[in-house]
Amino acid sequence: MRVKNTLNGYCLALGITPLLANALTNTSEMLFVENITVYGYRTDLLGTSVSAAEGIIGSAEIAARPVSRTGEILEFVPGMVVTQHSGSGKANQYFLRGFNLDHGTDFATSIDAMPVNMRSHGHGQGYTDLNFIIPELIQDIQYRKGPYYAEVGDFSGAGAAQFSLKNSLDNNEATLTAGEFNYRRVYTATQLDLDSGRLLFGVEAQRYAGPWTDIDEDVNKTNVLVRYSSSVADGEFSLTAMGYRNNWNSADQIPQRAVDQGLIDSLGSLDTDVGGKSSRYSLSTQWANPNWSMSAYVVDSDLNLFSNFTYFLDNPIDGDEFEQVDNRQLFGGDIVHNWQADVAGKSLTHKIGAQIRHDGIDEVGLYKTRARHRLSSTRVDAIDETSLAVFAQSDLQLTETVRTHLGLRHDFMQVDVHSDLAQNSGKESDGITNLKAGVSYSVSDNLETYFNVGQGFHSNDARGATIVIDPVSGELSEPVDLLSRSEGAEIGAKFFNSKRYSISTSLWYLALDSELLFVGDAGNTEASRASERSGIELASYFWFAEGWSIDSELAWTRSRFTENQLIEGKYVDGSLPFVASAGISYAPTQTGFHGALRYRHFAARVLDSFAHQDANSTTLVNLGLGYRWAQWSVGVDMLNLFDGTDHDIDYLYPSRLPGEADEGVEDLHFHPVEPRSLRVRLQASF
Repeated sequence: MRVKNTLNGYCLALGITPLLANALTNTSEMLFVENITVYGYRTDLLGTSVSAAEGIIGSAEIAARPVSRTGEILEFVPGMVVTQHSGSGKANQYFLRGFNLDHGTDFATSIDAMPVNMRSHGHGQGYTDLNFIIPELIQDIQYRKGPYYAEVGDFSGAGAAQFSLKNSLDNNEATLTAGEFNYRRVYTATQLDLDSGRLLFGVEAQRYAGPWTDIDEDVNKTNVLVRYSSSVADGEFSLTAMGYRNNWNSADQIPQRAVDQGLIDSLGSLDTDVGGKSSRYSLSTQWANPNWSMSAYVVDSDLNLFSNFTYFLDNPIDGDEFEQVDNRQLFGGDIVHNWQADVAGKSLTHKIGAQIRHDGIDEVGLYKTRARHRLSSTRVDAIDETSLAVFAQSDLQLTETVRTHLGLRHDFMQVDVHSDLAQNSGKESDGITNLKAGVSYSVSDNLETYFNVGQGFHSNDARGATIVIDPVSGELSEPVDLLSRSEGAEIGAKFFNSKRYSISTSLWYLALDSELLFVGDAGNTEASRASERSGIELASYFWFAEGWSIDSELAWTRSRFTENQLIEGKYVDGSLPFVASAGISYAPTQTGFHGALRYRHFAARVLDSFAHQDANSTTLVNLGLGYRWAQWSVGVDMLNLFDGTDHDIDYLYPSRLPGEADEGVEDLHFHPVEPRSLRVRLQASF
């Protein structure tokens, strides 16, 4: 009863209604259901992997690592860096394989076959907001890097990650977390066994003020998940409803000269009125057996985002604050058939499938604002965007040690743009066919090598494909292709022993017909020049004693533009040349102490295409410690353990402060890492 009353009071303190609070605290009346803890790094992928640069992250790894933001769970992908350049409520900033992926360009993310990347989004192409995911309810994350997988399409040049949700729980569970800067979080999940299946219910609520000297972030996030799963027609069926809403104030990136001049400190802001609100509601269903899988989804997504990156550069009176709006519904699904045959005594596995997606965007707009009040519209559009894809892949076991695979994928996309400027309205369509092929050689029971080549693509913003008149300057504008190809190749190896280690390494190359770049003073992404990248990656995981593990992930990348190098420069802005992460953890299956120490470093990188300006490197260390009893556990996370003052992200562009020249000043603009903070966590399972 004491636990129930404590949880109830905490829920009410977070602003959850009494009815919901009572529902959350009744978890002890639910039934016990056994579930298997997934240790993804220990999954043997030898003999099944297409390339060395793919893997599985299990729920055990996710639970053991201290993170400050939901989006940081993508840092389990080797070489991935997740940062933030403004408020906690918007999508994170992602970096992988030499890409500044902005909020998701060229990295495809999905959850139970439901896409997360948003096409033609108000804040940037491929916008990937993971705030709607409850980390404790992730079963595993399957990641694949490179364009070698026929079932993955748009935005997958650098790679893809597929989140899978849990169907069941070990026990009903509840977690209360409190920390510095007024961080508060409550999570609870419960499960009910029905005659026909299982019903899982989970809720997360979070509040956060942040460390900023002149802004209370006032994060107000709520997530709800309801999932029904059962066995149907010799397969596994699930039906999932997810709801997310959030509103916040932003501490945006700031100019270095404002700090140097003493106008603000590094945790200050020049515009304290920016922020936003976001919501996402979805209904999805899946069914799969050994030969067939089908999925369908419908999503309603809204975002109103207020930003000000240039302050008074364009408007010395009202300032440069602007609002980006995205209001859409998307629906779609896929169907995949798998079968196996013997050809001349050789095992041949086939996979064919089809995918459809439609984005009905009621409003994607850009408005000039002051103190979050609209002054005028820059551009307002409604868009219908539909894609259809078919793919096939065959895997042939040539000998006991040699496997080959061949994939073919065709994507067709059609857009219909209705703009407030009639000349920019119109319809466009495009299609693209991509080939993927590879071979693997099993050297021994513990070592397998791979060679892959493949083609991929990303879509460009539909508005860029139909544009005729620049809505700001009024000048003629050249439209971009709707679909842009990428081509890659990779050689790698996996070395695996389920009791001791998992090591993988890759040497890779990737070329893009058109780079998608984030434009700091516009707050969105734009199609840019052709580019190429190459790199080396090494990921290693060791289990050297009961409960103990140590890991390290290293990635080196070279990124260059391949067009107009002399006139516009050859360096890709913001590309990370080196990323390192490492950690040691102790997580026994029994009761007792557990802990994890994490290190993350990304190197200095160029901020302009001529390499005249560099950003400094960034290093963070996080520590998590705890003690577990049979039904209780307590934990302490120390984020940014050594209180580093590095930058989460840096940009170079012009802005104008009061009293400066009309043309403004080109300057480094940065968002600092958050200072050291302590969070205490109490968990109960019953």
